[in-house]
Amino acid sequence: MSAANASSGERNAGLLLMAAAAAALLVANSPFAHFYHDLLHAPLGPLTVHYWVADALMAVFFLLVGLEVKREWYDGQLASPEARRLPMIAAAAGMAVPALVYKVATGFDPVLRSGWAIPAATDIAFALGVLALIGRRAPASIKVLLVTIAIIDDIGAVAIIALFYTADLNVTALAASAVILAGMAALNMFGVRRLWPYLLAFPLLWFAVFQSGIHATIAGVLAALAIPLGKGEPRSPLKLLEHRIHPWVMFGIVPLFGFTSAGVTITSLSELVMPLPIGIALGLFLGKQIGVFGAVWLAHVSGLARKPEHLRWLHIYGAALLCGIGFTMSLFIGELAFADQILVDEAKIGTLAGSLLAGLIGYTVLVLTRPISETDLEREEAEEVFGEDADEDPTVCRDR
Repeated sequence: MSAANASSGERNAGLLLMAAAAAALLVANSPFAHFYHDLLHAPLGPLTVHYWVADALMAVFFLLVGLEVKREWYDGQLASPEARRLPMIAAAAGMAVPALVYKVATGFDPVLRSGWAIPAATDIAFALGVLALIGRRAPASIKVLLVTIAIIDDIGAVAIIALFYTADLNVTALAASAVILAGMAALNMFGVRRLWPYLLAFPLLWFAVFQSGIHATIAGVLAALAIPLGKGEPRSPLKLLEHRIHPWVMFGIVPLFGFTSAGVTITSLSELVMPLPIGIALGLFLGKQIGVFGAVWLAHVSGLARKPEHLRWLHIYGAALLCGIGFTMSLFIGELAFADQILVDEAKIGTLAGSLLAGLIGYTVLVLTRPISETDLEREEAEEVFGEDADEDPTVCRDR
Protein backbone atom coordinates (compact mmCIF):
# COMPACT_ATOMS: atom_id res chain seq x y z
CA MET A 1 0.00 0.00 0.00
CA SER A 2 1.34 3.43 -0.91
CA ALA A 3 1.94 6.14 1.68
CA ALA A 4 -0.88 8.20 0.16
CA ASN A 5 -3.34 5.31 0.41
CA ALA A 6 -2.25 4.57 3.97
CA SER A 7 -2.74 8.21 4.97
CA SER A 8 -6.18 8.27 3.30
CA GLY A 9 -7.15 5.03 5.05
CA GLU A 10 -6.23 6.39 8.49
CA ARG A 11 -8.13 9.60 7.80
CA ASN A 12 -11.23 7.67 6.72
CA ALA A 13 -10.98 5.44 9.78
CA GLY A 14 -10.78 8.52 11.98
CA LEU A 15 -13.83 10.05 10.33
CA LEU A 16 -15.77 6.81 10.78
CA LEU A 17 -14.85 6.69 14.46
CA MET A 18 -15.95 10.25 15.06
CA ALA A 19 -19.20 9.64 13.19
CA ALA A 20 -19.91 6.51 15.28
CA ALA A 21 -19.36 8.36 18.57
CA ALA A 22 -21.50 11.29 17.43
CA ALA A 23 -24.27 8.92 16.35
CA ALA A 24 -24.22 7.26 19.77
CA LEU A 25 -24.61 10.61 21.54
CA LEU A 26 -27.48 11.59 19.24
CA VAL A 27 -29.34 8.31 19.69
CA ALA A 28 -28.83 8.31 23.48
CA ASN A 29 -30.42 11.75 23.67
CA SER A 30 -33.32 11.01 21.31
CA PRO A 31 -36.68 9.22 21.67
CA PHE A 32 -34.86 6.02 20.62
CA ALA A 33 -32.59 6.04 23.68
CA HIS A 34 -34.31 3.10 25.35
CA PHE A 35 -33.81 0.93 22.25
CA TYR A 36 -30.11 1.84 22.25
CA HIS A 37 -29.61 0.96 25.92
CA ASP A 38 -31.71 -2.21 25.66
CA LEU A 39 -29.51 -3.35 22.78
CA LEU A 40 -26.31 -2.71 24.72
CA HIS A 41 -27.54 -4.65 27.73
CA ALA A 42 -29.06 -7.50 25.75
CA PRO A 43 -27.49 -10.85 26.71
CA LEU A 44 -25.43 -12.58 24.05
CA GLY A 45 -24.27 -15.83 25.57
CA PRO A 46 -22.41 -15.26 28.87
CA LEU A 47 -21.95 -11.49 28.29
CA THR A 48 -24.00 -8.54 27.14
CA VAL A 49 -23.49 -6.94 23.74
CA HIS A 50 -21.61 -4.03 25.32
CA TYR A 51 -19.21 -6.30 27.19
CA TRP A 52 -18.48 -8.38 24.08
CA VAL A 53 -17.43 -5.20 22.32
CA ALA A 54 -15.60 -3.51 25.20
CA ASP A 55 -13.87 -6.56 26.67
CA ALA A 56 -13.50 -9.02 23.79
CA LEU A 57 -13.28 -7.10 20.51
CA MET A 58 -11.22 -4.31 22.05
CA ALA A 59 -8.65 -6.91 23.08
CA VAL A 60 -7.99 -7.31 19.34
CA PHE A 61 -7.50 -3.55 19.12
CA PHE A 62 -4.97 -3.72 21.95
CA LEU A 63 -3.31 -6.61 20.12
CA LEU A 64 -2.84 -4.36 17.09
CA VAL A 65 -1.48 -1.53 19.21
CA GLY A 66 0.87 -3.94 20.97
CA LEU A 67 2.16 -5.21 17.63
CA GLU A 68 2.79 -1.66 16.41
CA VAL A 69 4.59 -0.60 19.57
CA LYS A 70 6.70 -3.78 19.68
CA ARG A 71 7.77 -3.23 16.07
CA GLU A 72 8.70 0.37 16.77
CA TRP A 73 10.35 -0.57 20.08
CA TYR A 74 12.73 -3.16 18.62
CA ASP A 75 12.87 -2.38 14.91
CA GLY A 76 11.81 1.24 14.50
CA GLN A 77 12.04 4.72 15.93
CA LEU A 78 12.12 3.49 19.54
CA ALA A 79 14.86 0.94 19.05
CA SER A 80 17.33 2.61 21.44
CA PRO A 81 17.04 3.17 25.22
CA GLU A 82 17.50 6.89 24.62
CA ALA A 83 14.47 7.02 22.32
CA ARG A 84 12.32 5.10 24.80
CA ARG A 85 13.16 7.23 27.81
CA LEU A 86 11.12 10.27 26.78
CA PRO A 87 7.70 8.61 26.26
CA MET A 88 8.07 6.67 29.51
CA ILE A 89 8.77 9.84 31.46
CA ALA A 90 5.91 11.64 29.71
CA ALA A 91 3.48 8.78 30.36
CA ALA A 92 4.33 8.64 34.07
CA ALA A 93 3.81 12.39 34.53
CA GLY A 94 0.73 12.21 32.30
CA MET A 95 -0.87 9.86 34.82
CA ALA A 96 0.22 11.51 38.05
CA VAL A 97 -0.64 15.15 37.29
CA PRO A 98 -4.25 14.51 36.10
CA ALA A 99 -4.91 12.52 39.27
CA LEU A 100 -3.62 15.45 41.34
CA VAL A 101 -5.69 17.96 39.36
CA TYR A 102 -8.77 15.79 39.90
CA LYS A 103 -8.15 15.67 43.65
CA VAL A 104 -7.75 19.44 43.89
CA ALA A 105 -10.74 20.19 41.63
CA THR A 106 -13.05 17.94 43.67
CA GLY A 107 -11.85 19.48 46.92
CA PHE A 108 -10.50 16.15 48.18
CA ASP A 109 -14.12 15.09 48.72
CA PRO A 110 -14.06 11.61 50.33
CA VAL A 111 -17.20 10.62 48.41
CA LEU A 112 -15.40 11.26 45.10
CA ARG A 113 -11.86 10.19 46.00
CA SER A 114 -12.16 6.79 44.30
CA GLY A 115 -12.40 8.54 40.91
CA TRP A 116 -8.81 9.83 41.01
CA ALA A 117 -7.64 7.44 38.26
CA ILE A 118 -10.41 8.27 35.76
CA PRO A 119 -8.47 11.08 34.00
CA ALA A 120 -5.15 9.19 34.13
CA ALA A 121 -5.61 7.14 30.94
CA THR A 122 -5.39 8.07 27.26
CA ASP A 123 -7.70 6.57 24.63
CA ILE A 124 -5.45 5.39 21.80
CA ALA A 125 -8.25 4.85 19.30
CA PHE A 126 -9.71 8.34 19.57
CA ALA A 127 -6.32 10.06 19.80
CA LEU A 128 -5.16 8.30 16.65
CA GLY A 129 -8.49 9.07 15.01
CA VAL A 130 -7.94 12.79 15.58
CA LEU A 131 -4.34 12.44 14.40
CA ALA A 132 -5.49 10.66 11.24
CA LEU A 133 -7.80 13.57 10.42
CA ILE A 134 -4.79 15.89 10.41
CA GLY A 135 -3.12 13.78 7.73
CA ARG A 136 0.30 14.74 6.43
CA ARG A 137 0.47 17.89 8.52
CA ALA A 138 1.18 15.66 11.50
CA PRO A 139 4.79 14.34 11.33
CA ALA A 140 5.14 10.56 11.48
CA SER A 141 7.20 10.79 14.68
CA ILE A 142 4.28 12.42 16.52
CA LYS A 143 2.19 9.28 16.01
CA VAL A 144 4.96 7.06 17.38
CA LEU A 145 5.36 9.31 20.43
CA LEU A 146 1.61 9.53 21.02
CA VAL A 147 0.99 5.80 20.62
CA THR A 148 3.86 4.92 22.94
CA ILE A 149 2.73 7.35 25.64
CA ALA A 150 -0.86 6.11 25.31
CA ILE A 151 -0.02 2.41 25.50
CA ILE A 152 2.28 2.93 28.49
CA ASP A 153 -0.33 4.82 30.48
CA ASP A 154 -3.07 2.40 29.44
CA ILE A 155 -0.95 -0.42 30.81
CA GLY A 156 -0.50 1.73 33.90
CA ALA A 157 -4.27 2.20 34.08
CA VAL A 158 -4.78 -1.56 33.91
CA ALA A 159 -2.27 -1.96 36.75
CA ILE A 160 -4.20 0.65 38.75
CA ILE A 161 -7.43 -1.25 38.14
CA ALA A 162 -5.80 -4.47 39.35
CA LEU A 163 -4.40 -2.81 42.47
CA PHE A 164 -7.13 -0.37 43.47
CA TYR A 165 -10.39 -1.32 41.71
CA THR A 166 -10.36 -5.11 41.71
CA ALA A 167 -12.34 -6.40 44.66
CA ASP A 168 -11.55 -10.10 44.15
CA LEU A 169 -8.60 -11.33 42.15
CA ASN A 170 -8.85 -14.91 40.95
CA VAL A 171 -5.38 -16.27 41.70
CA THR A 172 -6.06 -19.48 39.76
CA ALA A 173 -7.02 -17.51 36.64
CA LEU A 174 -3.96 -15.29 37.06
CA ALA A 175 -1.76 -18.37 37.23
CA ALA A 176 -3.45 -19.79 34.13
CA SER A 177 -2.80 -16.50 32.31
CA ALA A 178 0.88 -16.71 33.22
CA VAL A 179 1.11 -20.32 32.02
CA ILE A 180 -0.57 -19.56 28.67
CA LEU A 181 1.63 -16.50 28.14
CA ALA A 182 4.73 -18.53 29.01
CA GLY A 183 3.65 -21.13 26.47
CA MET A 184 3.32 -18.47 23.77
CA ALA A 185 6.74 -17.10 24.68
CA ALA A 186 8.17 -20.64 24.45
CA LEU A 187 6.76 -21.00 20.94
CA ASN A 188 8.64 -17.86 20.00
CA MET A 189 11.81 -19.00 21.74
CA PHE A 190 11.82 -22.34 19.92
CA GLY A 191 11.39 -20.65 16.54
CA VAL A 192 7.72 -21.34 15.74
CA ARG A 193 7.02 -19.00 12.84
CA ARG A 194 3.47 -19.95 11.86
CA LEU A 195 0.77 -17.68 13.21
CA TRP A 196 -1.96 -20.23 13.92
CA PRO A 197 -0.53 -21.54 17.26
CA TYR A 198 -0.39 -17.98 18.60
CA LEU A 199 -3.87 -17.20 17.31
CA LEU A 200 -5.24 -20.33 18.99
CA ALA A 201 -3.61 -19.36 22.28
CA PHE A 202 -4.84 -15.76 22.17
CA PRO A 203 -8.54 -16.43 23.03
CA LEU A 204 -7.40 -18.79 25.81
CA LEU A 205 -5.22 -16.03 27.22
CA TRP A 206 -8.08 -13.56 26.92
CA PHE A 207 -10.46 -15.87 28.79
CA ALA A 208 -7.95 -16.47 31.59
CA VAL A 209 -7.25 -12.74 32.00
CA PHE A 210 -11.00 -12.02 31.90
CA GLN A 211 -11.63 -14.57 34.66
CA SER A 212 -8.77 -13.17 36.75
CA GLY A 213 -10.66 -9.96 37.49
CA ILE A 214 -8.22 -7.78 35.53
CA HIS A 215 -9.50 -5.89 32.50
CA ALA A 216 -9.40 -8.44 29.70
CA THR A 217 -8.09 -6.11 26.99
CA ILE A 218 -4.59 -6.34 28.49
CA ALA A 219 -4.50 -9.84 26.98
CA GLY A 220 -4.06 -8.19 23.57
CA VAL A 221 -0.89 -6.38 24.65
CA LEU A 222 0.49 -9.51 26.34
CA ALA A 223 -0.16 -11.64 23.25
CA ALA A 224 1.60 -9.10 21.02
CA LEU A 225 4.74 -9.43 23.15
CA ALA A 226 4.93 -13.15 22.38
CA ILE A 227 4.54 -13.02 18.58
CA PRO A 228 7.87 -13.21 16.67
CA LEU A 229 9.05 -9.85 15.37
CA GLY A 230 11.67 -11.03 12.88
CA LYS A 231 13.82 -7.92 13.16
CA GLY A 232 14.60 -6.57 9.71
CA GLU A 233 12.27 -9.01 7.94
CA PRO A 234 9.59 -7.39 5.74
CA ARG A 235 7.14 -10.33 6.18
CA SER A 236 7.75 -11.56 9.70
CA PRO A 237 4.86 -13.14 11.68
CA LEU A 238 4.30 -9.93 13.64
CA LYS A 239 4.30 -7.66 10.59
CA LEU A 240 2.05 -10.06 8.67
CA LEU A 241 -0.51 -10.20 11.47
CA GLU A 242 -0.38 -6.43 11.93
CA HIS A 243 -1.05 -5.90 8.23
CA ARG A 244 -3.96 -8.38 8.16
CA ILE A 245 -5.90 -7.18 11.19
CA HIS A 246 -5.33 -3.44 10.76
CA PRO A 247 -8.31 -2.72 8.44
CA TRP A 248 -10.66 -4.95 10.47
CA VAL A 249 -9.72 -3.13 13.66
CA MET A 250 -9.75 0.44 12.36
CA PHE A 251 -12.89 0.14 10.18
CA GLY A 252 -14.80 -2.37 12.27
CA ILE A 253 -13.91 -2.81 15.93
CA VAL A 254 -12.97 0.76 16.81
CA PRO A 255 -16.08 2.46 15.31
CA LEU A 256 -18.27 -0.23 16.89
CA PHE A 257 -16.73 0.49 20.27
CA GLY A 258 -17.25 4.21 19.73
CA PHE A 259 -20.94 3.61 19.04
CA THR A 260 -21.52 1.29 22.00
CA SER A 261 -19.63 3.41 24.56
CA ALA A 262 -20.23 7.07 23.70
CA GLY A 263 -24.00 7.04 24.23
CA VAL A 264 -24.56 9.08 27.39
CA THR A 265 -27.91 10.72 28.14
CA ILE A 266 -27.47 14.38 29.17
CA THR A 267 -30.57 15.78 30.83
CA SER A 268 -29.24 19.24 31.72
CA LEU A 269 -26.17 21.38 31.00
CA SER A 270 -25.92 21.98 34.74
CA GLU A 271 -24.57 18.43 35.00
CA LEU A 272 -21.36 19.68 33.39
CA VAL A 273 -20.52 21.94 36.35
CA MET A 274 -20.94 19.39 39.13
CA PRO A 275 -17.71 18.71 41.07
CA LEU A 276 -17.19 15.22 39.62
CA PRO A 277 -17.51 16.12 35.90
CA ILE A 278 -15.43 19.27 36.45
CA GLY A 279 -12.70 17.30 38.22
CA ILE A 280 -12.49 14.71 35.46
CA ALA A 281 -12.68 17.25 32.63
CA LEU A 282 -9.95 19.41 34.16
CA GLY A 283 -7.84 16.35 34.88
CA LEU A 284 -8.02 15.28 31.25
CA PHE A 285 -7.70 18.71 29.67
CA LEU A 286 -5.33 20.55 32.03
CA GLY A 287 -3.68 17.68 33.90
CA LYS A 288 -2.67 15.74 30.81
CA GLN A 289 -1.20 18.68 28.93
CA ILE A 290 0.68 19.93 32.00
CA GLY A 291 1.97 16.47 32.87
CA VAL A 292 2.98 15.30 29.40
CA PHE A 293 4.30 18.57 27.99
CA GLY A 294 5.92 19.59 31.26
CA ALA A 295 7.69 16.24 31.58
CA VAL A 296 8.99 16.37 28.00
CA TRP A 297 10.23 19.95 28.47
CA LEU A 298 11.92 19.20 31.80
CA ALA A 299 13.53 16.04 30.42
CA HIS A 300 14.81 17.96 27.40
CA VAL A 301 16.25 20.97 29.23
CA SER A 302 17.80 18.77 31.92
CA GLY A 303 19.45 16.52 29.34
CA LEU A 304 17.68 13.42 30.65
CA ALA A 305 15.99 12.86 27.28
CA ARG A 306 15.63 14.89 24.10
CA LYS A 307 12.49 15.65 22.15
CA PRO A 308 12.33 14.17 18.62
CA GLU A 309 14.32 16.51 16.40
CA HIS A 310 11.69 16.71 13.64
CA LEU A 311 9.01 17.95 16.06
CA ARG A 312 8.42 21.54 17.12
CA TRP A 313 7.47 22.28 20.68
CA LEU A 314 3.98 23.07 19.40
CA HIS A 315 3.83 19.51 18.01
CA ILE A 316 4.67 18.21 21.47
CA TYR A 317 2.04 20.47 23.01
CA GLY A 318 -0.57 19.28 20.51
CA ALA A 319 0.27 15.65 21.29
CA ALA A 320 0.03 16.41 25.02
CA LEU A 321 -3.46 17.80 24.44
CA LEU A 322 -4.49 14.68 22.49
CA CYS A 323 -3.31 12.59 25.44
CA GLY A 324 -6.24 14.20 27.27
CA ILE A 325 -8.68 12.13 25.21
CA GLY A 326 -9.50 9.59 27.90
CA PHE A 327 -12.48 7.83 26.38
CA THR A 328 -12.06 4.05 26.65
CA MET A 329 -10.28 3.33 29.91
CA SER A 330 -11.63 6.44 31.63
CA LEU A 331 -15.22 5.30 31.04
CA PHE A 332 -14.33 1.82 32.27
CA ILE A 333 -12.63 3.09 35.45
CA GLY A 334 -15.59 5.39 36.08
CA GLU A 335 -17.93 2.40 36.17
CA LEU A 336 -15.62 0.64 38.63
CA ALA A 337 -14.99 3.66 40.85
CA PHE A 338 -18.58 4.38 41.88
CA ALA A 339 -21.49 2.22 42.95
CA ASP A 340 -23.98 5.11 42.63
CA GLN A 341 -25.30 5.21 39.04
CA ILE A 342 -25.70 9.00 39.27
CA LEU A 343 -21.97 9.36 39.91
CA VAL A 344 -21.21 6.90 37.10
CA ASP A 345 -23.22 9.04 34.68
CA GLU A 346 -21.52 12.21 35.93
CA ALA A 347 -18.15 10.53 35.42
CA LYS A 348 -19.10 9.72 31.82
CA ILE A 349 -20.15 13.33 31.19
CA GLY A 350 -16.87 14.62 32.60
CA THR A 351 -14.91 12.14 30.52
CA LEU A 352 -16.68 13.12 27.31
CA ALA A 353 -16.42 16.87 28.01
CA GLY A 354 -12.72 16.75 28.85
CA SER A 355 -11.94 14.44 25.94
CA LEU A 356 -13.86 16.61 23.47
CA LEU A 357 -12.12 19.78 24.62
CA ALA A 358 -8.69 18.15 24.52
CA GLY A 359 -9.35 16.66 21.09
CA LEU A 360 -10.62 19.87 19.50
CA ILE A 361 -7.84 22.10 20.81
CA GLY A 362 -5.17 19.45 20.19
CA TYR A 363 -6.39 19.10 16.60
CA THR A 364 -6.32 22.87 16.12
CA VAL A 365 -2.80 23.22 17.50
CA LEU A 366 -1.41 20.46 15.28
CA VAL A 367 -3.19 21.69 12.15
CA LEU A 368 -1.81 25.21 12.62
CA THR A 369 1.75 24.04 13.34
CA ARG A 370 3.88 23.85 10.21
CA PRO A 371 6.32 20.93 9.80
CA ILE A 372 9.91 21.55 10.79
CA SER A 373 12.48 21.89 7.98
CA GLU A 374 16.20 21.14 7.85
CA THR A 375 16.90 24.88 8.10
CA ASP A 376 14.74 25.07 11.22
CA LEU A 377 16.70 22.16 12.71
CA GLU A 378 19.99 23.91 12.04
CA ARG A 379 18.65 27.11 13.61
CA GLU A 380 17.48 25.22 16.72
CA GLU A 381 20.90 23.59 17.07
CA ALA A 382 22.57 26.99 16.69
CA GLU A 383 20.35 28.54 19.34
CA GLU A 384 21.18 25.76 21.78
CA VAL A 385 24.89 26.40 21.24
CA PHE A 386 24.97 30.21 20.96
CA GLY A 387 21.79 31.21 22.78
CA GLU A 388 18.66 33.04 21.70
CA ASP A 389 20.70 35.70 19.85
CA ALA A 390 21.96 33.23 17.26
CA ASP A 391 21.97 34.64 13.73
CA GLU A 392 19.03 34.07 11.45
CA ASP A 393 21.39 32.27 9.07
CA PRO A 394 22.51 28.98 10.65
CA THR A 395 25.60 28.92 8.45
CA VAL A 396 26.85 32.05 10.22
CA CYS A 397 26.50 30.29 13.55
CA ARG A 398 28.45 27.31 12.28
CA ASP A 399 31.28 29.57 11.16
CA ARG A 400 31.76 31.19 14.58
